[in-house]
Amino acid sequence: MRTLSVFVDESGDFGPYDYRSPYYLVSLVFHDQSSDISPNVQRLEDAAQLAGFPDCIMHAGPLIRREKEFCPLEMLERKRIFNYLYNFTRTADITYHTFAVEKRQLEHEFDLMVRLSRSLSAFLRAHQDLFLGYDRVIVYYDHGQNELNNILVSIFSAALNDVEFRKVIPADYKLFQAADMLCTLELLALKAENKAMSKSEASFFGSYRDLYKNYLRAIRKKRF
Repeated sequence: MRTLSVFVDESGDFGPYDYRSPYYLVSLVFHDQSSDISPNVQRLEDAAQLAGFPDCIMHAGPLIRREKEFCPLEMLERKRIFNYLYNFTRTADITYHTFAVEKRQLEHEFDLMVRLSRSLSAFLRAHQDLFLGYDRVIVYYDHGQNELNNILVSIFSAALNDVEFRKVIPADYKLFQAADMLCTLELLALKAENKAMSKSEASFFGSYRDLYKNYLRAIRKKRF
């Protein structure tokens, strides 16, 4: 039985436009379960063990902003951990697609749900032959936002014959952490292009040119 895993993460919220959070992004990470990525996972776990964080969830945002369990760590240590997850994401046999909406372009709050629903539906239709080539599609999401969860269930169920939805625990799936990183990088690309990176982000990545050269150029080869 051919099975496709789809890991979903988001950045932003469904509230009104706020200049501090002007974008809403959803990243989907696709993994054909016939492709063994256990060696990639093992390398990541070994690296985390060596760094002294064997059980941590590698959330990109807290690493960049020096929050939560990463608060005691200096920049060099946090970059090292970030790069462990980045290298896992870059080398694992996965692809991804990100939907991005600039919220100030929306007239009403519910327009975000409409825009995302249409974009996801169009994407699934455009690649229908590929998705229908699988016997089963499993969508993993942490149910962090009810609005997005409803969109995923509605659109995937309408487009595909055999789709299953699972509530993911981030600590249990490195590919969910990869989705978090990809969503963060695509958000940073938008912010950098518009010269809107925060001080912590600019300190961590440098200029847009640095961000593109060191991270985006390689990872975007995996864009679906």
